[in-house]
Amino acid sequence: MLDKFNRNINYLRVSITDRCNLRCKYCMPKEGISLLKHEDILSFEEITCIIKKGVELGIEKIRITGGEPLVRNGVVNLVKMISQIKGIKDLSLTTNGILLEKFAKPLAEAGLQRTNISLDTINPEKYNEITRGGNIKDVYKGIDIAKKAGLNPIKINCVVLESSDEPDAKEIYNFCKNNDLEIRYIHKMNLETGKFSIVEGGNGGDCKTCNRLRLTANGMLKPCLFSEAEFDTRTLGINEAYKQALFFKPELGTLNKSNKFYNIGG
Repeated sequence: MLDKFNRNINYLRVSITDRCNLRCKYCMPKEGISLLKHEDILSFEEITCIIKKGVELGIEKIRITGGEPLVRNGVVNLVKMISQIKGIKDLSLTTNGILLEKFAKPLAEAGLQRTNISLDTINPEKYNEITRGGNIKDVYKGIDIAKKAGLNPIKINCVVLESSDEPDAKEIYNFCKNNDLEIRYIHKMNLETGKFSIVEGGNGGDCKTCNRLRLTANGMLKPCLFSEAEFDTRTLGINEAYKQALFFKPELGTLNKSNKFYNIGG
């Protein structure tokens, strides 16, 4: 499906929870967040219906996000439900990797094709500090099991403050090179000020070629990460929400004071 600027919108990012098992400094406050009520979060059946309609309209690529998607109960069943939708060519998931050792194999068996893993340093102490309690050994175990499960290519999402020449970013590069992983550098963004840039090693952040819509955990279709526009799939209906999201997808991102990264899926 084409938007007003002749971009082919074929990618839907699906946040399935606002909950996370880490408290990364650039993502959420130390004390945590005000969580969505369980009844406000989309059911698996609702998510599947929204994706099916998207595929009918031209969506081919699905990425499951969070929060941390692997903390959602039954996530393997959801992946299986999505993987059975005819027309999806690419089904992936972004995770912090902490629970991947447990879930990589069943996710692959359910139909997940590949995964992106967030990792900003390979220094265990720094990792623990950035994530406020995470153990990097759990991520390493998850990467190893994901490889064995065939979730390839495995891409590492590394957030940098200013440049991919930063010491931690260089160490991540060498880690990826030595472990047959792909690296993507994501410059630290700010929704409220509209600060974003093109992802190094990917195409996120490039407005002129943006091909994505976003579905929040409580059912809002958003045309742009850096826009406050959102359309409720429950009150408007799925068809109308897609129609509005496509029509109001901006040519360029601006800013977003209504959402945070933990509840929009990054």
